Amino acid sequence: MTEKELFDKGYRIYTGEGIKVFFNLDMCTHSANCVRGLNSVFNTKKKPWINLENADNEKVKEVIHTCPSGALQYIEGEN
Repeated sequence: MTEKELFDKGYRIYTGEGIKVFFNLDMCTHSANCVRGLNSVFNTKKKPWINLENADNEKVKEVIHTCPSGALQYIEGEN
């Protein structure tokens, strides 16, 4: 999916070094796979709740792949 398509579907963007993570609250089923899988990045007690500086991109991508609803997506590349 492109960045424009994600924005059109209501996703918000969180930008890190070499990766953009997109989140859509309306799609989220609150399985908490992201929080349990990588609490240093996905922490609902902080603002912003996604902080991509706290882990390498490969680990972030692994955790995003566990999202059952598709509420989390990513695009790699320069920011």
